[in-house]
Amino acid sequence: MTEIKEFYNSLESLSSVRVLCVGDVMLDQFIYGTIERISPEAPIPVLLVDREKHMLGGAGNVVANVAALGVHATLATVVGTDATGVEIKNQLAAAGIDYALETEHSRATTRKSRFICGPQQVLRVDREKTVPVSAAVEDKLIERIMTLVPQTDAIILSDYNKGLLTDRIVSAVISFARQHNKPVIVDPKGKNFARYHGATVITPNRKELEEATGMKAGTDDEVRAAALKLIMECGIDTVLATRSKDGMSIISEKDAPVHIPAQVREIYDVSGAGDTVVATFAAGLAAGFPLKNAALLANIAAGIVVGKPGTATARLDEIHAVLAARPGRETMSSVQNGSKYAAIEDAVTQAERLRTRGKKVGFTNGCFDLLHPGHVSVLRQARAACDYLIVAINSDSSVKRLKGPSRPVQSETARTDILSALEMVDMVVVFEDDTPIELIRNIKPDVLVKGGQYKLEEVVGYEVVMSYGGQIVRAEMEEGFSTTDTISRIHA
Repeated sequence: MTEIKEFYNSLESLSSVRVLCVGDVMLDQFIYGTIERISPEAPIPVLLVDREKHMLGGAGNVVANVAALGVHATLATVVGTDATGVEIKNQLAAAGIDYALETEHSRATTRKSRFICGPQQVLRVDREKTVPVSAAVEDKLIERIMTLVPQTDAIILSDYNKGLLTDRIVSAVISFARQHNKPVIVDPKGKNFARYHGATVITPNRKELEEATGMKAGTDDEVRAAALKLIMECGIDTVLATRSKDGMSIISEKDAPVHIPAQVREIYDVSGAGDTVVATFAAGLAAGFPLKNAALLANIAAGIVVGKPGTATARLDEIHAVLAARPGRETMSSVQNGSKYAAIEDAVTQAERLRTRGKKVGFTNGCFDLLHPGHVSVLRQARAACDYLIVAINSDSSVKRLKGPSRPVQSETARTDILSALEMVDMVVVFEDDTPIELIRNIKPDVLVKGGQYKLEEVVGYEVVMSYGGQIVRAEMEEGFSTTDTISRIHA
């Protein structure tokens, strides 16, 4: 219990460190739709596109995971002069990630487009040019990286074998980092790990470890033997081997091996889990964590992201929640057991996850200050119209603005707890604005439910939901019930 609490408290130090990532950036494009017919032009399905989602991929996903921990993140990479390169710059800026980007006119910025129907990915289209960067770009990148290393606490080499991490760039970064006593963590590619000579830690998965050494890496002993071969032959200090369902292992020449079991609650998509591991592990080392604690942080983060669709990040508050759920949580969390409260980011992720499984996500909102039979009736009708119901409630400050200084009667914590006790409610989120319009835009519910006293055009979010083919349900109202009337009767 004390050890967990100390580890929990040590996470605060992450906000004061800086991590530099050097590697191949790409754009991950997810195109969602439905298939209802076969093309008359060829025996292929026709995907009717509903929506698209673009995310930073490759080294971009690594720095996004670093930034999600509250760590200052910088990406050094190369892009082409195409629209994908421009979008990557915009996404990095929007995420608050610094970057040192070189542009190469002959290069096509890597874009991976995934076409998805329900839970099934039906096609992936890659646009890329996997050739080494020119000597001129090497010179410029090395020069810029040299200025960043002294003010950085850890360096990540994120190798996706797209041409950025040439032998010259890898050697220059590792050599300069060692001169300044900065740890270098490598997410490797290929079979020749000797090119990472001098790295502090290398993070191969089981398959990469086996291919690089020609040895099996199934059991703990096999992983240790293969890792030690890398250490001795390639001049690497430590190997952090990621082993899927078997967790991860820390192997060094002098210390006893450390084997950490996996921390997975639900496996949904393993895309990008390796990026999460290297990012959070590097952040831990940058903050001065011992190897084991940095690996524990990475292990928890990986368990979070594999429960999310597509490439994803693990936020610091999610890691806090995992640690808070362990023994001793009463000293680390004020959230009561059984609460269905979720952060807005979690609601967005859950809605996307359920939609890709063919489930219908419902949404309704209100102050829910004094829960009465009218509320219960609306909630029951809302749940009947969907597979999963998200209820959004106004924050205390929002209620005061809308209802006056004497409201709410019950705090948002109390209102969340009461709603959580209702079987028809699956998730509760709190929003600060006067209306939930931004929440609706982000969650994109399939069904938006509101009381029947509102006309369709009066329902907040009506145009948004209708724009992507969603449904508006006007619930029948229970006569004679309202919070305002109830409060008036109490005061009478």
